[in-house]
Amino acid sequence: MNRASAPYPRLVADIGGTNARFALVEAPGAAPTQLRSLRCAEHAGPEAALRAWLEATRTRLPDYAAFGIATPIDGDAVAMTNHPWRFSIGTLRAALGLRRLTVVNDFTALALSLPALGDDDLVRVGGGEARADSARALIGAGTGLGVSGLLPAPGGWVPLQGEGGHVTLPATNAREAAVVAWLGARHGHVSAERVLSGPGLVALHEALCALDEVPHVERTAAEITEHALAGGCHHCVEALELFCALLGTVAGDLALTLGARGGLYIGGGIVPRLGDFFLRSAFRERFVAKGRFRPWLEQIPTWVILAPHAALTGASAALDGAIEVGFTALAEPPPP
Repeated sequence: MNRASAPYPRLVADIGGTNARFALVEAPGAAPTQLRSLRCAEHAGPEAALRAWLEATRTRLPDYAAFGIATPIDGDAVAMTNHPWRFSIGTLRAALGLRRLTVVNDFTALALSLPALGDDDLVRVGGGEARADSARALIGAGTGLGVSGLLPAPGGWVPLQGEGGHVTLPATNAREAAVVAWLGARHGHVSAERVLSGPGLVALHEALCALDEVPHVERTAAEITEHALAGGCHHCVEALELFCALLGTVAGDLALTLGARGGLYIGGGIVPRLGDFFLRSAFRERFVAKGRFRPWLEQIPTWVILAPHAALTGASAALDGAIEVGFTALAEPPPP
């Protein structure tokens, strides 16, 4: 569906399984303002969270809005994958009095931000040179595992709207195969998200302790990361190393699938916090370790996205494209 770009200012949101971030974009190319992050668990739904944001910022609600949200968007009804929120896009638009509300997958929104990222927004991992006007791949771990990308099209880019985080996780050595088998005995299907996420890091730590027959100390993903970065816990270090390596394997598969000669970008809440640990990890080696296609993948650059609110910029971009993405609810036109 083709439609005109929305005017400014715009309400934008990035809604994940843990936090919902709201902000305004007041002009083309402008950085988000009035930014607030709210915990999803403390609000009954997106309307309640948004009204809390309005109260905190004393902001006047614009007429046009775009939300990126961590779940598939396939029509008006939204049911989040990793959080209990359920809502109708049309009902939410009407309750807020918006003229237009566009809702897209959160990684579709992040993908839409990629053309606007500058050198200061990225950290390079390994070599390679991007080809202009070639497909770009995107992957990122947080509460879940997001996957998207951009495909070149006349006059711009087409973002992918898929659920690649739920592909089957591959194992490339005996240790990984043992971890996958242990997780499979408990969960059945072992997806990439099962280990490449915050809960997945916890699952990796538990699996490694079980395989080595040592007592498992309950730790959150943040605690596992903290201990791993400090080098104070063997199984925490191994869990984080395995996380980085498996992310490289899955990212390499994604780059091959999309033909991502424009580069692979890593977003999400986990990897940007790892710093030098990630740069020293097996990620890049596993990314390129695809047999006969190693030389091909070595030409593809990989970057970590440091821009903390790129998904909000991408959500705004969803209101500009000539090609409809996600689902848009419109107000009824006024009577003649």
